[in-house]
Amino acid sequence: MIDVRRGADRYEGGDPDAGITTAHAFSFGRHYDPDNLRFGPVMACNEERLAPGAGFDEHPHSHTEIVTWVVEGELTHKGSTGESSVVRPGDVQHLAAGSGARHIERNDGAVPLRFVQTWLAPSAGGGEGGEPAYTLVRQIAEGTPYEIPAAGAALHVRRPGAGERVALPAAERIYLHVVRGDLRLDGEELGPGDAARITGEQGLEIVAGSPGELLIWELP
Repeated sequence: MIDVRRGADRYEGGDPDAGITTAHAFSFGRHYDPDNLRFGPVMACNEERLAPGAGFDEHPHSHTEIVTWVVEGELTHKGSTGESSVVRPGDVQHLAAGSGARHIERNDGAVPLRFVQTWLAPSAGGGEGGEPAYTLVRQIAEGTPYEIPAAGAALHVRRPGAGERVALPAAERIYLHVVRGDLRLDGEELGPGDAARITGEQGLEIVAGSPGELLIWELP
């Protein structure tokens, strides 16, 4: 089954007056939808836009694997595990909140910041109550999956050129988020911000109509 969700239908959030605009793919905060709580371990996929100087003050997380992909600009991240980082396009940031962690996320740059943040629930016994941990992979290589063992998941970042085909992983579930580009999946046109929730399908390919960027989650 392929369930396409359009970027235009995401729940609007954030605080525009403070320079924060958020588009939520799943039930979040005041946007409660009992039929859209999660897909496998994926609990949130938020598109965030922060104006220069805007950001999220220190706040807590627990029992969540948080993966951040910067699209444009630079994200300043400071956390209770001692990290202080600037995350740039091409980097994968992973905060395993474990039993509890706090962090600050800001745009300290001079240009707008845009990033995609995915939250995954750890599986039972997968580290949901363990010590928090922070990982930053600089400029992850094309086709190299980033594993989230606590959630049984893996992230594949792909950047196809125009006319190029991308084979999707053979997994029970796949969550696909389009960062940029015009793409085709099984006859369905996808554009920036669109997503596909795929269950029980094999042999699927993405065809890029223009240079694209995809976040492909391989899920249990």
